[in-house]
Amino acid sequence: MKKLLIIYAHPDDESFGSGGLIAKYADEGVQVDYVCATDGDMGTPDASVADKDTPLQDIRLQELDCAQEVLGIHQVIRLGYNDSGMMGSDSNHYDNALWHQWQTNPDAVTQRLVTILRDIKPQVIVTFNQYGGYGHPDHIAIQQATTQAFNLAGDENYNAVTLTPHAPQKLYYASIPAQKYYWMYLLMLRLQGKDPRRMGVNRDLDYQAVMDNLEPIHTLVDVGDYLDKWDEASDCHVSQGQGRGSGTRGMLANLPTWLRRRIAGQYGLTRIHPKPSHNKADEVGLFAGVILE
Repeated sequence: MKKLLIIYAHPDDESFGSGGLIAKYADEGVQVDYVCATDGDMGTPDASVADKDTPLQDIRLQELDCAQEVLGIHQVIRLGYNDSGMMGSDSNHYDNALWHQWQTNPDAVTQRLVTILRDIKPQVIVTFNQYGGYGHPDHIAIQQATTQAFNLAGDENYNAVTLTPHAPQKLYYASIPAQKYYWMYLLMLRLQGKDPRRMGVNRDLDYQAVMDNLEPIHTLVDVGDYLDKWDEASDCHVSQGQGRGSGTRGMLANLPTWLRRRIAGQYGLTRIHPKPSHNKADEVGLFAGVILE
């Protein structure tokens, strides 16, 4: 059976960033599992839920349950770390914050991921790029931990996990939707008098840095038929504004379907392993070349 494992940091990363990709492969019969590293307790809540008595992390995990059903995710594995907040926040140093754990005890984080890889035995793994998409410390931490776990899961000499070694065959870093048009989005922001380096609800998102840290695209997956599912899953995350408030997700969600299909109908990824011999998009599926046992 084809198995795809998505490893991200927060409840909503799976939908806002990769909803179309997940929906496509799940619909095609691939077993898609999702590792969600944190409970999202530090996210700034939308006004519609800000006055609720329910803790934010409980709300966000319920929203993740909704997205799981919409996208057809086989199982969600929650690591249960605390959200670290944006880089430089005091919450970066909270004891159970993912960033703090990664800085102080990285082997333990990696070991948990190796256990999951050896247990599920996916052929393909997708995580963030090296900048963590938009520089969030949790994104960076889980990306680095995933890359290490990918390399260790098949190593017979790695004995911290006693399960039978399993070597996944392909590792990808996800890009932002419509990467090649992102410069136009930044230009539009500037024309509107907005500073791309100070965006988001708390003005702590640097969209220019996102562009500066984009990586080459090697794989383009056609997700044009799954834009509605992508939107439906994103709409589950009410507490985070359904992803429509900012970023390329917000821009794309408001476009006519025909135009959005043209701009964002292909989902781009950087292939880390096997390492490409050149930096150009010449692959159209994550399972190209995968050997099924």
